[in-house]
Amino acid sequence: MDEYSGKRALNPTLRKKRLKPLNDLFSMAECCLIADTVQFFKDMNIPFCPRNAVVDILGVIGSTHISGDFHRIVAQHPERYLEPQPHLKGVLEKLKKSGKRLIFVSNSPFWYVDAGMNYVIGENWRDTWDVVIVSAGKPRFYTDNSRPFREVSTTTGRVKFKKVERLEPGEVYTEGCLRQLTKCIDWYHSPVGTATTANGDSEEEDDDENVNELQYPLAGGGPLTSPNVLYVGDSLFADLVDAKRQFGWTTAAVTPEVEHEIEMQSQTRFVLAQRTIDVLLQTLRSVQYTLGAESRSEDDLRVIDGMERLISKCRDEQTNLLGNSFGSVFRARYQPSLFAHSLRRYCDLYMSSVSSMRHYSPEHRFYPEDARLLSHEIRGGVDADCWTLDTAFENADGLF
Repeated sequence: MDEYSGKRALNPTLRKKRLKPLNDLFSMAECCLIADTVQFFKDMNIPFCPRNAVVDILGVIGSTHISGDFHRIVAQHPERYLEPQPHLKGVLEKLKKSGKRLIFVSNSPFWYVDAGMNYVIGENWRDTWDVVIVSAGKPRFYTDNSRPFREVSTTTGRVKFKKVERLEPGEVYTEGCLRQLTKCIDWYHSPVGTATTANGDSEEEDDDENVNELQYPLAGGGPLTSPNVLYVGDSLFADLVDAKRQFGWTTAAVTPEVEHEIEMQSQTRFVLAQRTIDVLLQTLRSVQYTLGAESRSEDDLRVIDGMERLISKCRDEQTNLLGNSFGSVFRARYQPSLFAHSLRRYCDLYMSSVSSMRHYSPEHRFYPEDARLLSHEIRGGVDADCWTLDTAFENADGLF
């Protein structure tokens, strides 16, 4: 804190040396345990080195995952630790019926995945997927080019020694890599001009040359490294970033925090605070424009400072309404967080749960708002006919 000295920013060297990003739901266990441990040391007047405490706490959390103790506890009592997902099975079945190919890839061992999926979907959960891969070792699954797949016995959980040359539905595989995945499956995109009959055969048009140009086999490393693949994951930095950056996949992040924040942002007090902020900011811009390039008087500065303080109070009110001691995962007051920047950069979609996809057709096309990053690109503003400065002050009085 002495090095920070009240500044609002640290240089990159100090930031990398001193700070650890805690920016998603996976970080909450680390964040809470660090906070509780430090508070315990302070309450008991126990001297400690902050760096050593953080290193030990992170080591304990890591060893808990590596040892499998955490997984065994959850697998024994899934009803205690896993939330029901009543719509998930329907979403997967709808995607399957629409002709989508579904691949399940997890870093967790089969016995843990099986226990969780049996609870959430049912005993026949593997029938929904074209390929099931466990203990994949992401992100190595994406970066390694030669690691072969191995088959896992669904009865004993043991890994078999036989060579895997083709991935079959209903079976379970482990390890492997993306390149081997494209070699061990034999899927084809239906080309334009090809119709599928009731018995599953294809009827091609007479223009053979046109069909051959459009037919694009997945086997051998084709379309799996293209935007035609939708990758849905819940860990932005562990695998979604690589999926987008390395392979250009369309990515969708499962971010449970979204549901809570949308609910909070729909509350009347939050909406009033946001509208008050918008009107005050628009008023400040208008005041600055009216005053021009001349020096400001003391009265001018007093009014501007007062409005800025009111904006700050409204932002504090919004933070308090979220009910989270650590604040929003998407924002630090009005500035987007690292997580929000990364989400916007590496993810095409984000949702609170995969079940959210039930509201959309498998052929739905999203048209997001135009992302404007620079001030000269911004258009529009607060509608003066709807809200006035007097209205903003009246609502501000009601908030505080």
